[in-house]
Formats: sequence, C-alpha cells, structure tokens
Amino acid sequence: MNFKLTVYAIMFLALSAGAAAPPPDDDAWKPYRFLAGEWTGEGAGEPGKGSGGFSFAWDLQEKVLVRRNRSEYPAAQGRPAASHEDLMVIYRADGRGPTKAIYFDSEGHVINYAVTFSDDQRTLTFLSDALPATPRFRLSYTKFGDDSMKIKFEIAPPGKPDSFKTYL
Repeated sequence: MNFKLTVYAIMFLALSAGAAAPPPDDDAWKPYRFLAGEWTGEGAGEPGKGSGGFSFAWDLQEKVLVRRNRSEYPAAQGRPAASHEDLMVIYRADGRGPTKAIYFDSEGHVINYAVTFSDDQRTLTFLSDALPATPRFRLSYTKFGDDSMKIKFEIAPPGKPDSFKTYL
C-alpha cells in the first residue's frame, strides 16, 4: 500500500469561546470536557504558517465527541494557497471500553487512533495503529489553564513506527 500524506494542520495556542458546565463526579468523559468549545489560533509547522480554527462538540447524547477543523495556508514559496478540513469522532469502544477515535479529512485520509490521557490528565494523546508500509501518527493536546492548549503533531515513517518526528 502506497500511502501519501499531505497534512495541512497547525499548532494552536487557542482561546475557548465559552466554558462548559462542570461535569458530575462520576462522569467518564470528565477529562475530555476541557476540549469542548470553539478554538482559534495561529501556528506554524512543515506546511508553513497558517491560521484556522476547530471545535469540539458533544453529539449523540454525549456518547461521542466530534472535532471539526479547518486550516488555511496562504500562497508561499511557489506553493498555492491551501485549505484543509477534517473531522474526528472520539468514542468509547463498546460504549464503555477504551477510548478510540476515527479521523477523516478533505484529502481522503482515514486514520484510526487509540486515545489516552497522561497521568496528570493534562495531555490527551491520539496514537494511530502501527501498519506496515504506512506512516504512524501521534497527535497531542496539552491543556494550559482553562482557556488555552498546545497541539503537537508527529509522524513516524513507514517501517519505523516509534521514530516520531515533530511535523508541527
């Protein structure tokens, strides 16, 4: 399988448009609630300097968390302007099992992720399956205060599933 990835994503240090209501103490989704809302920001990475925004919203009576993203990149260094959209659905396997996610983008990519939190529950990490002859992806959101976060996106080359290099 020949897998070519053109990623247009940006690192956001963003502000939420609104605060979510406090979750109940027995809420299995409690660590994810900081993500809910509209986020905007600017950043840079291998695709270049860009801008855009994304949202995380609860759906299906809070059985899934849906992320929608749009990034814009102006023309630069001989490259035309570009736009990227993606959708990711975060869910619990079998309704209660480990958290997983599935990602779709406007370029036709589909990526399955396992989802975990750091021990301090400040960093949420999406790790794609290690498949032969395809890159592996790791996407991390780290919470800073109540209204900002940092995003890191890493790619490991085919055949080296743990040799991640920061893409943005």
